[in-house]
Amino acid sequence: MPVKRSYRTFIHKGASYRICCDAFDAVTAEIVHRRRMLEDYIALHPEFGRSFEPMNLLDNAPPIAQHMAHAARLVGVGPMAAVAGAMAQCAAEAGLEAGAKEVIVDNGGDIYLNTTKSVIIGLNSGGAGLADRLAFSLGPDDTPLAICSSSGRMGHSTSLGQCDLATVVSKDAALADAAATRAANLVKTASDVDAALEQIAAIEGIDGVMIVKDARVGLAGQLPPLVKIQ
Repeated sequence: MPVKRSYRTFIHKGASYRICCDAFDAVTAEIVHRRRMLEDYIALHPEFGRSFEPMNLLDNAPPIAQHMAHAARLVGVGPMAAVAGAMAQCAAEAGLEAGAKEVIVDNGGDIYLNTTKSVIIGLNSGGAGLADRLAFSLGPDDTPLAICSSSGRMGHSTSLGQCDLATVVSKDAALADAAATRAANLVKTASDVDAALEQIAAIEGIDGVMIVKDARVGLAGQLPPLVKIQ
């Protein structure tokens, strides 16, 4: 059975994080540090923060920019499509390096987790359909793992499609985040779901993808088990 966990909220530069980790200070310090590095880089390379296409990097780009750019190039989107996932993974890994046994970092629906006990990760398409009563059930052997989502209906990020929910699972959170953005961009009607699933599942490093549009729920690849929640 999943255990009850305690989460704390950390808000920084407009991003709201839900964090479950004994090394909370290490996690939040990493968020502040990585965000500063990224902002300093974007000041030198403004197009990195604006482009909807993959970008070449300037010399001496910081590791987080390199991670984002690599993920974006694999998927075919702009590097900022990977920022939330990249930040979540960096922060979570800092918690583990500080000695925490487990960590869950949720950066606005882009989640990176490494757990010692089972956990349920709920899904939310912003409606009242079947997808909003589903969740992924993960055991410790399934982690570390990233579960990242994008939507054309909700959230602050720019989406070029009308997808209710696109959720991607990968070991790499920047890649999962970028791929979820790409999946959501591809879906304008329910008839687009199958082609989008095929395209995203074919990306190297993607474990699985779930796309919801209206009454259509499509699955591809190796996803964690789905369970119903109230």
